[in-house]
Amino acid sequence: MAEVKRTYDATSRREVARQRRLDVVLAAQELFDANGFQATTISEVARRSGVSAESIYKGFGTKAALAKAVFDYVIAGDDEPAPIAERPHVQAIQDEPDVRRKIRLYLTGAGERQQRSARVQIVIRDGRHSDEALRATWQTLLDERLTGMTMFGRHLFETGDLRPGITLDEVVDVLWTYISVELYELLVLLRGWSLERYEEHLATAVVAALCRPSV
Repeated sequence: MAEVKRTYDATSRREVARQRRLDVVLAAQELFDANGFQATTISEVARRSGVSAESIYKGFGTKAALAKAVFDYVIAGDDEPAPIAERPHVQAIQDEPDVRRKIRLYLTGAGERQQRSARVQIVIRDGRHSDEALRATWQTLLDERLTGMTMFGRHLFETGDLRPGITLDEVVDVLWTYISVELYELLVLLRGWSLERYEEHLATAVVAALCRPSV
């Protein structure tokens, strides 16, 4: 019985720690959105999330690392431990036999991820000019995006259904360009496009760039 209680206590403590971490991430997200990176302090995040500033530093290390944690949360849409690559929508893309539909499925999900994550990406991107730690965080985001586009690009390339003569590098570069936060910022945040219009534009442009012409 004592062993069962210890197991229960450990599970309960992990859940409490996970919820507190999520509370901090959500508080930081709200403050970054409202005030920007430089104006947001760890003390403010601590007050809003109901924890101590010391515990935030202990759990995240730096404010830049906290910004990265916010990005990781919003890009996934939750704080579940399962990597995005192992989630059902990714498996649906893998299983889809038609390359054009693969691209459309991917870009629909990508549009939703941009909608959740664009503002924190912009906070990190623009803040890197005045904060050295954010420069490294922004580079990490770029590296992760390139890794994701390389994996997806290779998957598309290996179908053998892309246009003749295209290289894997070109596939990756097309995906890298169209999935950038800058395009979302220009079309949705600045020009007021709907998410549906943005996703359709991406799908049409990427299919035209990568796929064989329709007969």
